[in-house]
Amino acid sequence: MEPAKTDRRVRKTKARLLECLTALMKEKDIKDISVKELSDLADINRGTFYLHYRDVYDMLNKVEDELFAEFNEILNRDFTIVPEDTIYTILEDIFTFLYDNVQTAQALMGPHGDLTFINRMKDVVKQRILQIWRAKQQPSEAFDYYYSFLVSGCIGLVEAWLNKETPETPKQIAILAGDLIKQGFINPVF
Repeated sequence: MEPAKTDRRVRKTKARLLECLTALMKEKDIKDISVKELSDLADINRGTFYLHYRDVYDMLNKVEDELFAEFNEILNRDFTIVPEDTIYTILEDIFTFLYDNVQTAQALMGPHGDLTFINRMKDVVKQRILQIWRAKQQPSEAFDYYYSFLVSGCIGLVEAWLNKETPETPKQIAILAGDLIKQGFINPVF
């Protein structure tokens, strides 16, 4: 019976620390956030923080790893055997994931965010897009251009969407993104 209570307390503590970390990351770079500042804001003592994390960077890495694992699960589908409309389902899953983690996503993708995390996500997306590209037997010399254009546009779209006061639903934004993506794959330039 006791471990369940401990687990709940641990989850609550980690959730509170994450809430406070994301709030601080919206104001300043991770290098400028101290364990003391984070602990004070979360209203816990530093010893409690150190039960879970070595330092603020360790906490950020663990949070990113958890988010990345969930994001990666969405993208781990075999894109080569799915019908055309599945892109909308996958995009809706991605946008739902981002919407469910909106505060953390805003912090990580914001001006004080972590480019390493964004680049890590880009690499996974690149591999999945390359699967689709090869399945459609598109010319490989154009892939880098399409990928760069696509990922930059998608990141811009996500940032604009996440920062809207009343954002569209994940389904609405997935349809928009899917239509934009399909336009580029349907009519390759070379």
